[in-house]
Amino acid sequence: MTSLQGSLPGTRRPVRKSARIRRSNLGYFLGFGAPGLLFYACFVFAPLVLSVGYSFTNADAFLPNTKFTGLHNYVKLLGDPDFRTQLRVTTVLTLIVVIVPNVAGLAIAVLLNRNGRLYRALRTVFFVPVVLSSVVVSVVWQAMLTDGGLLDTVLGSMGVKHPPGWLSDPSIALYSVGSIASWQLLGFCTVVYLAGLQGVPDELLEAAAIDGAGRWTRFRRVTWPMLAPALTINTVMLLITGFKTYDYVQVITHGGPGTGTTATVAYGVIQTGFTENKTGMASAMAVLMLIIVAVVSSVALRLLQRREVEL
Repeated sequence: MTSLQGSLPGTRRPVRKSARIRRSNLGYFLGFGAPGLLFYACFVFAPLVLSVGYSFTNADAFLPNTKFTGLHNYVKLLGDPDFRTQLRVTTVLTLIVVIVPNVAGLAIAVLLNRNGRLYRALRTVFFVPVVLSSVVVSVVWQAMLTDGGLLDTVLGSMGVKHPPGWLSDPSIALYSVGSIASWQLLGFCTVVYLAGLQGVPDELLEAAAIDGAGRWTRFRRVTWPMLAPALTINTVMLLITGFKTYDYVQVITHGGPGTGTTATVAYGVIQTGFTENKTGMASAMAVLMLIIVAVVSSVALRLLQRREVEL
């Protein structure tokens, strides 16, 4: 019976063809997918699992015996006023980073949504800060905003005798850091909104104009709803960027002035883990922050995508 099936035309070829397809798919996976998965497992998944594990211990570089402490680190964090201050600073900074680049980026994108060499050159100018290192941007802005720096010199030449302490006043320093981060992220938002604006069909705008809609009505009723995907991308990316802000704080203010007036949770994690050597506590802070970022980003994404569906 077996020999009869093997001898019949059309019974063995599909089996061979299916085996070749499986071998080909396996080859593609080993060639393209496996290196990426291996990299992800080694540098993302494994450190994440280790951090969760350390967060339940009293791991310390100067303690020889690491012990399991359960939820002690999390309970201590929730009652720690310094950690609550870091959460407040991170929230304020994130709101600045989400709102300012979104609003300013949309306005600039509307202004630059025209043809011509001048507008193409201006798009490049606005995008240049995005490709710069945040450390370089922080160093340049620190030199400009420090007491007696370039900005104070310019204001002094205009007759301002007592300019505010942009980085030395505890009530202003956080907003200065947020403004610097917003300035660097402005180009990203502008490019995303420009891509969205160029996808708006001219027929819709012309039809609205024929119906008597003015510029503002056309933008509010036609253009703005069509920009919903661009708004989703910008908002979620800026949310994640704002929550994990560390480099601007480290370079510009070192968490000051005063006690933790600009210290974010990410800055606190580095200080706790690598300066105070409290690995277990720093891991608990990082895990809590990961949960907050995941929940807030998921809710924002869900709400914004629901707006896209309703179009």
